[in-house]
Amino acid sequence: MAYDVELADRLREALAPEPGVVEKRMFGGLAFLVGGHMAVAASREGGLLLRVDPARTGELLAGPRVRPFVMRGREMDGWVRVEIDAGASDEDLGHWLGLGLGYVRSLRPK
Repeated sequence: MAYDVELADRLREALAPEPGVVEKRMFGGLAFLVGGHMAVAASREGGLLLRVDPARTGELLAGPRVRPFVMRGREMDGWVRVEIDAGASDEDLGHWLGLGLGYVRSLRPK
């Protein structure tokens, strides 16, 4: 499955004012990086792949539309998948985008 192009367009638009955002194809989707760190991606599995504070992974997974990001059979702390589509409200999309941006802004740029 290809990533949701409309969702990617909404992410691009929301991130336009953010300095230093770079788009890159990653994990079969379209990722948006800040300071060399992926903050969010329109995932090939649908929805968002989101980078978050690893200490908050468990808390976020308690949400109804959030599931773990699994790589090579292992759940990855600091990464979640969010079931959301291009029809999501600006507030809903902004909430998730804010979590991803907030975390990567705390990291030293690559």
